[in-house]
Amino acid sequence: MEWLSLELENIKERGLYRKPGTVESAQTPVIVKKGRELVNLSSNNYLGLTGHPYVKKAAIEAVKKYGTGAGASRLAGGNTNLYDNLEQKIARFKGTEAAVVFSTGYQANTGVIPAMAGTDDLILSDELNHASIIDGCRLSRADVSVYPHKDTTELEKILRESKHNKKLIVTDGIFSMDGDIAPLPEIIELVGKYGAMVMVDDAHATGVLGKHCRGTPDYFNVEVDINMGTLSKALGSMGGYVAGSSELVDFLRNRARSFIYSTALPPPAVAAASAAIDVIEKEQPAKRLFENVRMYKKGLVEIGYNVTSETQIMYVMVGDAGKTCDVSAELERMGVFAPAIRPPTVPEGKGRIRTSLMATHTADDIEKALSAFQVVKGKFGI
Repeated sequence: MEWLSLELENIKERGLYRKPGTVESAQTPVIVKKGRELVNLSSNNYLGLTGHPYVKKAAIEAVKKYGTGAGASRLAGGNTNLYDNLEQKIARFKGTEAAVVFSTGYQANTGVIPAMAGTDDLILSDELNHASIIDGCRLSRADVSVYPHKDTTELEKILRESKHNKKLIVTDGIFSMDGDIAPLPEIIELVGKYGAMVMVDDAHATGVLGKHCRGTPDYFNVEVDINMGTLSKALGSMGGYVAGSSELVDFLRNRARSFIYSTALPPPAVAAASAAIDVIEKEQPAKRLFENVRMYKKGLVEIGYNVTSETQIMYVMVGDAGKTCDVSAELERMGVFAPAIRPPTVPEGKGRIRTSLMATHTADDIEKALSAFQVVKGKFGI
């Protein structure tokens, strides 16, 4: 096991060493770390629903009635009406016939992709897709073509030259490290032209994008074959889901290994996710989120940063991994929590400070963050 120390030393020398920082508070706009209050720009709790009274009450009531754990996989007896009700609510919210819930978003991708494509099939995956999509592609044993980010011209070329009978295009809806949006209308046009299927990972768009806050397809007013997402970001809970036709959902319940062989989500997480959908539909917190997005983006641009994202995820490019860590540490010293993002999460030489806004950030929170970013821009020359 001596190789472990050598590998760890190599990771440290390259500026890629990671160690979780302990937070002493809930995922609120201002968190407490080592006794200090920090403006939180790291959370995917985009709508602030982890602390919403209605969502918390639903989780508490579920604990009282069902306990803290499911006790088994869904198919082996861990299923209750809580899960059935959530799946029906997701399907209604997403405008599909049915939905199926997984224990995590990661498990949804690593279960669904291998179930939908295998040996002799072709998967076309955007080069900036999430790691769970990449791993799902690897597990599928299908031929995988990685196309340049959002490049539908190259995507069409691959489709045109393909001799595969079954072709699956997989893309993030909102890309998690860049904050940009997949060109779904163009992709769907290619789907119809070349007889492919399309799967969208809407983890960062569900509850946020679109007229009804349903995600990327809602934003573009289009339909996709496989609408995947998470319950752990804007919905403030835990888990993943796939929404689509009744036939698709029935098939996945029988073929997706990560669904079949995983213990079901804890009942309080299921109840919280269900309550979160109610809040999104009734209170529309995404409106407040995008007010904050506009204020924050305007401030970053005025400071001199190049910001192209139209979503709640915005980043400041630094480049070198070690320098990125230094910028993050300086921001924290000034009261802003925005961790360094380094390879392998992003490509070599593209270390960055990835920030995300919440609907519950105040104007003062945003101004404090902008002041800190103005300081680091001058100090580090970024």
